[in-house]
Amino acid sequence: MTPAASRIAVITGASSGIGAATARQLAAEGYRVVITARRKDRIEALAEEISAAGGQATAYALDVTDRAAVDEFATAFRTIGVLVNNAGGALGADPIATGDPAQWRQMYETNVIGTLNVTQALLPALTASGDGTVVVLSSTAGHGTYEGGGGYVAAKHAEHVLAETLRLEIVGTPVRVIEVAPGMVKTDEFALTRFGGDTEKAAKVYAGVAEPLTADDVAETITWAVTRPSHVNIDLLVVRPRAQASNTKVHREQ
Repeated sequence: MTPAASRIAVITGASSGIGAATARQLAAEGYRVVITARRKDRIEALAEEISAAGGQATAYALDVTDRAAVDEFATAFRTIGVLVNNAGGALGADPIATGDPAQWRQMYETNVIGTLNVTQALLPALTASGDGTVVVLSSTAGHGTYEGGGGYVAAKHAEHVLAETLRLEIVGTPVRVIEVAPGMVKTDEFALTRFGGDTEKAAKVYAGVAEPLTADDVAETITWAVTRPSHVNIDLLVVRPRAQASNTKVHREQ
């Protein structure tokens, strides 16, 4: 087997939040990280940061919903060790009766089709490594519903099914499939993006919650799962803050 220190880890959606934190932590574990996102300036700055800290990082501007661009990106690799499908996100919190179909479509394209595109394109290189790992970053929204989250919940349920089905279909190959499903994570952009830049609405998501998860918390979880021995597959790891018992049950301090 190729030692981890000489292997490549591709992380999508790495311009901020969980993706950026995962890139830092996998680089610290000795992986050469290839960080992708649409915002070229962000990932180039992150690559410089990782390199300055003694790691190996390459930035590649990529829209995971652009299949032609994804296929071109994949031609650069004969083998890779790890793919972290992190690109995604939520838009809006309207009930189904008034939800915006364009937002639903965009969430499905990014969370589901984006994951499908990159996984299909890189699966041959993952298999060729002799010891590949596909990580799908879903959400507790992929395992339970909540009001006002129909579009995001539907996309994350689909992403969960993608991971579960892929694991069945490639069993017997040297590639494992890990799903990490975070609950409430407070990052700089997730809620702000969901509510179209409305800082007041974004703040209400975390109001009264003493310690929501951080991007580093989730990145540590991903890194732990990826660095288990090759024969160990973490099929599904759900991680929530202590204050969150379910998607709809959260302890908020007054």
